[in-house]
Parts: sequence; C-alpha cells; structure tokens
Amino acid sequence: MDALLYLVHRLPYPPNKGDKIRSYNLLKLLSRHFDIYLGSFVNDFKDWSYLEKVQEYCKETFIQPLEEKRAKLYSLTGLLSGKALSLPYYKDKKMQDWVDNIVHQKNIRKILIYSSTMAQYVEHDRFSDCIRIADFVDIDSDKWLQYSQNKSTPMKWIYSREASRLAQYERRIGGLFQKTLFATRDEMQHFSDLYPEMSDKIDYYNNGVDTCYFDPSLPFGNPYHDKDIPIVFTGAMDYWPNVDAVKWFAKNSFRIIREAFPQACFYIVGSNPAQEVQQLARQEGVFVTGSVEDIRPYIRFARIIVAPVRIARGVQNKVLEGMAMSRPIVMTPMALAGIEFSDDYTPTVASDPGEFAQCCLQILNSKNHEGFDSMARNSVLQNYNWDTNMRKVLQYLDKQPSIK
Repeated sequence: MDALLYLVHRLPYPPNKGDKIRSYNLLKLLSRHFDIYLGSFVNDFKDWSYLEKVQEYCKETFIQPLEEKRAKLYSLTGLLSGKALSLPYYKDKKMQDWVDNIVHQKNIRKILIYSSTMAQYVEHDRFSDCIRIADFVDIDSDKWLQYSQNKSTPMKWIYSREASRLAQYERRIGGLFQKTLFATRDEMQHFSDLYPEMSDKIDYYNNGVDTCYFDPSLPFGNPYHDKDIPIVFTGAMDYWPNVDAVKWFAKNSFRIIREAFPQACFYIVGSNPAQEVQQLARQEGVFVTGSVEDIRPYIRFARIIVAPVRIARGVQNKVLEGMAMSRPIVMTPMALAGIEFSDDYTPTVASDPGEFAQCCLQILNSKNHEGFDSMARNSVLQNYNWDTNMRKVLQYLDKQPSIK
C-alpha cells in the first residue's frame, strides 16, 4: 500500500467530541487503503491510555504532549511575528523534524492534514511535489470572529486579530494545497464566497453517524429518575460555544418550561464541565453529569434533545446523534446550518428564548409521550454514512498533483 502522512491536531481517539469523531473515522477508512504515518498531539492526559488503539491503524506514530499553559504562552510569539496565535500554539520542533525525516525516509508523496493549524508542517516548498489535501472541517477564522462579537476588550481585540490572521493563513493554504475540504456544503460555499478564485480547489464531505451504535432499539437502562421529564444537551462542556449554549437555555428557556412542567429537568451531559457550567447545577431542575461511560442511554431516554448553540461552524454531531436515536430535537438556526435532511423530515428550529421554550412545550404537550421520531433516524440513514461520504477523500488522494 502507498504511504500516507496524516497530521491531526488532537489524537483521533476516543471519538467523544466533534473533531475526534471525524478524524477517527478518517483514520479507520484511510488505514484500509494506505500505510498510515500519524503525527498528532495529546492535550488531555487521559488520552494517553488510548495510544495503543490508535496505533492499531498506523504503520508508525509520532505523538507529542501539548501542555496547555506552555502552548498558550508560546502562542504569544505570534504577536511579534504577525502570525495567527493558533499557529505557534501547535508549533513543535520535534514534530517538524519527524515530519521531515519520515517523508524523506519513506518517500511519502501523499499527505492529509486535519485542521488548518497542522498545515504549517507541510507548507514548505520541499513538500510541493506531494499530493497535499487539507481537511479544514470548519472555517476556524470565522469561529474566532464570532467569539470576538461576544467578548469585551481586550479579548474582543485578540479574537478579532486571530480571525483576521487565521483567515489569511487559510487562504494561503487553500492556494497551496491540491484540495481543501469542509464538513458541510454551507461551510464550503462560505469559503468559496470569501475566496472565489479557489472555488475549483475546495469541496466538502458530510460527517457520518454509526447508526448501528446509535440505535434506539438496543437494550439501554434508563439513567433518569422515574418522574423526571429529561431535556438533554450533550457535548464537551469545556468548549465555549457549548458553555454559552447551556447557559442561554438554562437561564432563559428552561425557566419558562419549568413553570409549565415542574418535573422537567435539564441534564447537561458531557466531559470536563467548566466552572460556569457546574454553577448552573445550583438552579432548580438543572443537573450536570460530567463525563459518562455511555452517552447513548442519556439520549435514548431524553424527552427532548436541545441544541441551543449560538456560535457554530460546520455540523453539530449532537444533532445527528440525537436524530439517529429517533429523538425529537429543538435547535437554533446555528445548530441547523450545514445539516442535510431528507424531504420527509422537518426540523424544529427557534432563535429567541421564548420561541425555543414554546417549541419544547409543544413537544411535551404532544400525545407522543415516548418522543420517538423515526423520520429523524431515516434522514440520518440516508445522508450520513461514513464510508459513502468519505469516498471523496480517497478520490483526491489518488489524484496526481497538478503541473505548474
């Protein structure tokens, strides 16, 4: 098999958050067609225990620790160099040396980077004879722009600067690489609108859902109390857009729901809850679980899945997983963006807190007390199969570099 260099900003396992779900499924697919040489970072100490699992798919791995405090300090050098702070955050001399050596030693001519920040290791002229594919997933620069709009000085200035400098870098990489991929059609179109000269060099492929794993017919135990009416949010709870989402819902919409249904409970299910999230548990009816062994029972027995995200790029896996488990979902327009639905499925979308609460109340008042939504699952089955959607990646890696 051909050799492939695969560079990922975070160890692609466990698949318990959006970026790792996609990078892990890519790793599985690619390992069936290539000898994988994986370079990645570990930013969570617990992830070291999964190293052997990742190595099963690889010919060789080079995994570096990413100590957050040191990385943040080093990222400040971007202020002096004029670079986006994200680049020195992920810059590592040992990683660069390994990349240079392995590409030379193994004569690697096919490279896939996952996340724009990893492109810095293969952007140089010495890699110009390689097929270079970038999976940006989302337009990270736009996410920083959204952050800046919700912060006050000085963070507003820092985030705005990061959005501008990272956008310049994304444009540069988009011009250097043979193809740049995104997680949704909307994300691809937005990048094309920003840089129309690159429209023929960009594409997208949808995420997927393991519908055999996320299957509501499996025998799960109910994790809730008998009298609970559980309304559930799932996600990594140290991720600021998720923190913002649950705070917005708990302090606004949930209060309205609770007045009509005193037994309604808001369960925030996800790892590493930030202090702001933990404090929400002081509110009557709000529960913060932290990391759980299996998220599926929490989804399966939820009366409603909520996705009140107000800051987002790409696709919300929490929505797709909820749909795969046939749950009714109420989401904001930001959570809806980028998701492709079958014609027989109509998503429930609301933007302001009152409207969001009313949509939830309508579901709670419906006669469908189990809350099953088979059309939601059918929509996922039609549109979100990993193997089908990732064929484009294999296609582009088999293409020869264009002659300049």
